[in-house]
Amino acid sequence: MNANPLLQDWNTPHQLPPFDQIRPEHFEPAFDTLFAEHLAQIDQLAALTEPASFDNTVAAFDRSGLKLERAQLLLDNLTSSETSPALQEVERVMASKLAEHHSRIHMHQGFFARLDAVHARRDSLGLSEEQGRLLDLIHRNFVRAGAQLQGEHRARYAAIVSRLAELTTAFGQNVLADESEYALQLGEADLAGLPPFLLDAARAAAGARQLPGWAITLSRSSIVPFLTFSQRRELREQAWRAWTGRGEHAERDNRPLAQEILALRVEQAQLLGYASFADYALANRMAGAPAAVHALLDQVWEPAKGRFEAEKAMLREEAAKLGEPADIQPWDWFYLAEKVRIARYALDDAEIKPYFGLDNMIEAMFDVAGRLFGLSFSERHDLKLYHPDVRAWDVSRGGKVIALFLGDNYARQSKRGGAWMHVYRWQARNGGEVLPIVVNNNNFAKAGHGQTLLSFDDVRTLFHEFGHGLHGMLSNVEYRLLASPNSPWDYVELPSQLMENWALVPEVLDKHARHAETGAAIPAELVAKIKAAHHFNQGFETVRYTASTLIDLALHQRNDPAGQDVAAFEAAERERLGIPPEAGMNHRPPHFRHIFAGNEYAAGYYVYMWAEVLEAEAFGAFEESGNPFDPELADKLYRHIYSAGDAREQRAAFRAFLGREPNAEAMLKKRGLR
Repeated sequence: MNANPLLQDWNTPHQLPPFDQIRPEHFEPAFDTLFAEHLAQIDQLAALTEPASFDNTVAAFDRSGLKLERAQLLLDNLTSSETSPALQEVERVMASKLAEHHSRIHMHQGFFARLDAVHARRDSLGLSEEQGRLLDLIHRNFVRAGAQLQGEHRARYAAIVSRLAELTTAFGQNVLADESEYALQLGEADLAGLPPFLLDAARAAAGARQLPGWAITLSRSSIVPFLTFSQRRELREQAWRAWTGRGEHAERDNRPLAQEILALRVEQAQLLGYASFADYALANRMAGAPAAVHALLDQVWEPAKGRFEAEKAMLREEAAKLGEPADIQPWDWFYLAEKVRIARYALDDAEIKPYFGLDNMIEAMFDVAGRLFGLSFSERHDLKLYHPDVRAWDVSRGGKVIALFLGDNYARQSKRGGAWMHVYRWQARNGGEVLPIVVNNNNFAKAGHGQTLLSFDDVRTLFHEFGHGLHGMLSNVEYRLLASPNSPWDYVELPSQLMENWALVPEVLDKHARHAETGAAIPAELVAKIKAAHHFNQGFETVRYTASTLIDLALHQRNDPAGQDVAAFEAAERERLGIPPEAGMNHRPPHFRHIFAGNEYAAGYYVYMWAEVLEAEAFGAFEESGNPFDPELADKLYRHIYSAGDAREQRAAFRAFLGREPNAEAMLKKRGLR
């Protein structure tokens, strides 16, 4: 057991996990030891004879379980970014064991009695704002985890949490299997319309799967360009059906899993006194209640559908000119939209991509972070990382290293789809200064040779995840449980969505958007076309996003203890809402990882639009100043948003930045819905 690296001190740079020493078989025995160690720590805190205080109860809890957290973060990251059958088995086995352990901690009667005593006296303790936030957070987390339940309700709640962990893990693994196994094989006759960058990526994808010719995968950076450029309508339909049918294969059907998840969430919420899981989930977010979310979405839904119909009319006109069928299908939309974009805006995605090489865009986002926050990035080539594609940088501010940043940007079969930020370690000072280790994951289609080229949507994704990354790297709080981005989920998307705006700042483009072959700067007229076309297709995009959001909310506002047949529910809601069939949804329930592969975004897919209201107002302040790098605003941005974590109430923090309450008007204008 002593040889298990998960139980040792890591004498590596930044205490980075020793990836080359860690094996799947290390995790289960290590977790058993770490569970016992963590429980012993809580037992000790509960057994203290001196009166409960902030320091010996609240701050001490924040310092507990650090080795367990380290191992859990490592497992979370590896099973998302570089998994294997052995690791997936560990993930399945440990899902319920981890949930059961955390239930034991949060239902520890002795410790909760002391925590409750401190919380009852919170107003007389002279706590700082950050200390008060930590006390309220921990107490609320215990209550929401069932600490006040008694008897059979207490046991049932713990059983629900354990079963949900099993189900959500299985759901995510099923989607990953569908994504990693699928490849649409192409021969010479299937390549009509495909631009060189896509052919290069498709050949590389085929090679990685040991297939001849070219292959289109279900990574968004592969499937969307194929749907956009392929002239083979029947192949577009085949690819689209595979993309939207994830999670519905007979051998790993996610629909019964989703039904059981929904039933258990209803029971979980009702045990804690909430009418529905949506009420339970939103009580812990800025929105507070489903009504607040609907008040926002009601401003968007009908205008978005109206704009969609106008866009559909444009596509029908274009289809007629091209001799394409008039009955536009979902697999036609991306293709025809690109034709309209070229015809109306003279904007061709294949013309844009050579100016957006991945390496150049990484330098661009580092440049933005330097100008806004005084950060510098120094690449480390000496670190042993978990995959050859991953790169690492020391991040410095004011001459001092403040974080380690990892960039994992390419799609592969061992990695789940989408884009996300995670950490290997949170920033903190409680018990000694701890620097964060932050990782950004994207799923760009890797070029077979030369620099990987990005669409402008890919560039926005890169900047978006980097915004999350900056939130983690710039965290400057005392307590790890409050570290950025540990904040309400409808606020956590603000730093990410806000960062997207700097991808179109002219001086950033002029410096970094350089043609992959000639090195020439992106022409001003091409940038103008990108901006002019910004509102085009926003009806389509907004309908797809809002439809997924409304169905997520509707599923979680139900209080049926038998759960929902998600297929029947989806069909009924699509009909009731009038979701245009040509648009569809960003995510259908059988592959909706946000809401069924974990709990964070359940009843919470709306958070992107909620944060977009804040983001539009925040960048608007820079636009009004006339300087996208205004130093006074950048300092406020750092102090009140990127570094504050959950150490300050979010509405107060945003008011301190903006000087007033936000409203949705700027967001609606930005989407072209006004």
